[in-house]
This record gives sequence, C-alpha cells and structure tokens, in this order.
Amino acid sequence: MTSSSEHIDWAMGKFADNYDACMRPLERRFFEARRRQLIPRAEGVVLEVGGGTGANLPFYQSATSLTFTDPDPAMLWIAATKPRPATLAVDFVSAKAEALPFPNAHFDTVVTTLVLCSVQDPALALAEIRRVLRPGGRLVALEHVRPGGLLGYLADALTPLQQRLAAGCCLNRQTRQSIQAAGFSINYERLSLLDILAELEAIRQP
Repeated sequence: MTSSSEHIDWAMGKFADNYDACMRPLERRFFEARRRQLIPRAEGVVLEVGGGTGANLPFYQSATSLTFTDPDPAMLWIAATKPRPATLAVDFVSAKAEALPFPNAHFDTVVTTLVLCSVQDPALALAEIRRVLRPGGRLVALEHVRPGGLLGYLADALTPLQQRLAAGCCLNRQTRQSIQAAGFSINYERLSLLDILAELEAIRQP
C-alpha cells in the first residue's frame, strides 16, 4: 500500500522530470534572455528561493556564494547537475519559501524567478525573504504579474485553471504591490510581454 507522503513525493518527482521539457519553448522565447540580464545583479552572499531545476545557475557572475533552495528534492537533484560558474560555491537546501531555515540578516541578495506566482502564502514568503536579508539587501525578481486593463480580468478568469495545470501557479498576483507591502522599496522595474512579465530589484528597508 502506498502512503500519502509517498504519493506526494512521486508526484513531485514526476513534475520535476517533465519541467524542463515543458518550459523549454518559453525559456527560449521569453525567459532566458531576461535571466541573463537580471541574475548578474545578484551580488555577495546570495539565496535563491524556489530555484527549481536551476535555470538561473549559469548566469551568476557576482555572487561569492549561493544557497539554492526548492521544496522539491527532485528539483534540487536536477539543479545540481546544471552548469554553473566553476568558482561558485553552491549549497542545495530543501526548503519552502514560507519557512526559510536561515538566520536573520544573513544574505546580501535574494533571487526569485517565477516563484511568487505559485507559493501558497506570498505575504509570508516575502516576510521570510525580508527576514533573511540584511538591511539594505536586495531582492532580485523575475515574476509574471497581473496586467492592467482587460488582460487583468482575463488573468483572473484563467487563474483557477492555471492553478490546477501548473502546480498552483496564479496568473493574477499583484506581486509588485506585495513586495512593497512587505517592507521593500523598488529601485528597478521593467515590464514586458504586455506588462505580464516583471523584472524587479527591491531594497529591504530597515
């Protein structure tokens, strides 16, 4: 008999196995170029939250060390096989965004890419990110967000289906506003793809 935890582990593993193949067309068309521009902004002691299968790893240039987290051990196993700078020390840790097992004010930069759309509690995840960042530390984020106008209403309508198809991903999260409400000031923002994709850099306020 298979336990519920064994079933969850199997499902997570299957999702990880298929993730790169499903994402490859979107990576080539939309995400890779944006990662290439954004990830080098991560400097010093860096934490990546919800790093998935490691799509950002090749683009770290200014990190002195990287702690790479994901709640799915299968994702971490795949990420550990991905290319990354030879001089970059990486520690792979299984952790949820809402419960980061790190000390207060420990990191210089936190990175999220396509994460805040799918965490169960964005406010708690951002509170944890703020907690582990030093004062003045930076959040570097590539996230899809709710666009304005009619597209926003379409995102609202499609979100229940998207959540079922894509591991809880929401199309209509107001991520920029959530980041500001969590105690950050946004000092860089670039919207693209009909204002659906947001590249953000935010500073942790005291």
